[in-house]
Amino acid sequence: MEIRDAVESDLPEIVDIYNAAIPGRMATADLTPISVASRLPWYREHSPDTWPIWVMESEQTVIGWLSLQMFYGRQAYQHTAEVSIYVAPDRQCCGVGQKLLAEAIKRSPELGIKTLMGVIFARNQPSLKLFEKFGFQRWGYLPQVAEIDGIEGDVVIVGLRLTDSL
Repeated sequence: MEIRDAVESDLPEIVDIYNAAIPGRMATADLTPISVASRLPWYREHSPDTWPIWVMESEQTVIGWLSLQMFYGRQAYQHTAEVSIYVAPDRQCCGVGQKLLAEAIKRSPELGIKTLMGVIFARNQPSLKLFEKFGFQRWGYLPQVAEIDGIEGDVVIVGLRLTDSL
């Protein structure tokens, strides 16, 4: 397994993995599948030198991905990145998410990122445990801000200050 920068030709596999998470209602607030075309602008907003998308590949197949994007989209937050991680259903609980998150923690300082954050549904215990395993702390709690299939859900904001953890 190798972690590398995503290339545009990875986008169909990235979208497939993302769409596979939608029916479980645990990892994304999207309620219907997205298309590769709709995700192309998102991909093009990323760059290996600033806001990367990394894929984990096994036998020339993308089995997971991680993206970093500017938190809140304003210049004052340029050293803070929001982390998104998605893993193919048949590769979950196999260490893929751990390897991707470890890579983000290791490489973020060279990108000028001082703080990593995650925005996670409170019911998504596997993701919360993954981030906590790497030292992320709960920084915020947003009660009943998401409604999925008529059920209101809470969101947890987790964060890791990299300069404090090194």
